[in-house]
Formats: sequence, C-alpha cells, structure tokens
Amino acid sequence: MEDPFPRFTVEGPSPEEPPRKGSIHPTSIIHPSAEIDPTAEIGPYAVIGEGTSVGPGTFVGAHAVVEFAEVGAACRIHPHAFVGTAPQDLKYRGEKTRIVIGDGTIVRECATLNRGTARTGETRIGSRCLFMAYSHVAHDSVIEDEVILANSVAVAGHVQVGAGVIIGGLSGIHQFVRIGKLAMIGAGSMVPMDIPPFCTASGDRARIVGLNIEGMRRRHVSKNSIDSLKRIYRKVFFSKKPLKQVLEQAGSEAAGEEAREFIGFVRASSQRGICRPKLKAETSASQTW
Repeated sequence: MEDPFPRFTVEGPSPEEPPRKGSIHPTSIIHPSAEIDPTAEIGPYAVIGEGTSVGPGTFVGAHAVVEFAEVGAACRIHPHAFVGTAPQDLKYRGEKTRIVIGDGTIVRECATLNRGTARTGETRIGSRCLFMAYSHVAHDSVIEDEVILANSVAVAGHVQVGAGVIIGGLSGIHQFVRIGKLAMIGAGSMVPMDIPPFCTASGDRARIVGLNIEGMRRRHVSKNSIDSLKRIYRKVFFSKKPLKQVLEQAGSEAAGEEAREFIGFVRASSQRGICRPKLKAETSASQTW
C-alpha cells in the first residue's frame, strides 16, 4: 500500500551509512526463538520473549517486555513498556497470536500494546506512530501509519484507527469503533461511535465538532478539496433528507479524494454507528435546567 504521508521519513541510518553495531545487555533475557537484528540494541533487564523479531536499529529499553511481536526497523520501545503481551479478553485461551509493528514507531514508558486473539490472529500497528506513556492498545486493533496516542489513551479491542489520527490524553475508544484518516479526538473524550475521516470530535460520549482544517492544511490538502469536503460535511450531517439519498447525491458532487473518502466511510457498514454533530435543538435542550 502506498504511504499516505510520503513527506515523513523514518529516523535511522540511511542505506549509504555503514551498519550500526548493536548491543544486547548481559542482564536481558532473550528467548531462544527470538530473532534480533545485529544492529538492534536491547537494554538491561529487558525481556525478549517467544516468537519475537526485532528489526534493524530498533532500541528496546530497560525492563521492557516484548513477546510474540514482529517489530520493524528504527523503532524505540522505552523502559517498562509492554508489547505483545496477552490480550485482556476472557475468551483468550493461549492461542498463538501476534502483534506487528511498522518501522519508526515509538512506544513510551509503561504503554501496553496487546497481541491479537484467535478471532483475527494479530494486532497491527503502522509505521511512525507514537504511543505516549500509559497509553493502551487492546487485542485485534488496527492502528495505521503516523497515529499519535497521547498519555493514558485507552483503545479497546477490534478498533480501527486511520492514518494520521491524533487522540488526546485520557480518551477512551469503545471496542469495534472506526476512526477515519486524519481525524482528531479532543483530550478526555469517550468515543462510543465511529468518527468519520478529517473530523474533530470531543466530549463525554463524543460528538463531531467540525472538520480538522488545520490538520488537512499541514498535510497539503488543496483548498478546493477542503471546500468540497466542507460542502459534503454540511450536506451529510445537516440535511433533513434520508441519509441514503443524501449520500447518493453527495457522491455525484464530491470533488476531491478527501470528500470521496468521507462519503465512503459513512456509507460503509458499521457496528457502532456514525458519530454526528449536535444539532441546535439538542444544544438548547442541554442548556435548559
């Protein structure tokens, strides 16, 4: 799949540089089945468990635990992080599952990224993601490239998070929720429904509060595409016509990849339903005591 954000690059040695000399601290514990690239660095008291591969230039910090994991190149797993540990699912019976992590991803202190269950077999993490301290990704979730989870974000099982999404600290994402590309979730939000791509959402039982205009500008989305998306956004969320009819009409009017992706996301099947903005009537009612 083509990199959606090609202007970002993985930090690490270029192909022209001589290979780094890695190191494995003598106090670390390495399972016999683990495969560690010669340029990787394993810190003191780290545990590299069964079925694990560690890619070139990757660093695993002191006391970190990595098991049943395929870790890409130039990743940084900080001290006391837990990657690939067993899913917190009562149906799990010890099946051989795994977690896959792309290149250049950073896992900060005390973050927990669980491996999959028998239902899908794996949890999948993209490249160049950042999981801040105490963040959590549960079993069978799919986190695409360049996603940022701020401190203490909790992502439940079977969640899909699109490329470039930012989730503010202390937020919770309900199981089976989908979050579309370049969406932004405000800090402290509880997200029980799907968030369409390019939207911003916040609140306890989060609601859509607008489009991530600044995020799109930073990704060099054209003004014409943003304007088209604005029109489609208003039509989908504020029209009084049936949603199916609105989507058919919007599809013929969409001018730009972003608008088409937005329509496709809303049209796709959903286990949780689509999050919507508050209507004026709802806002007035919530302010009445």
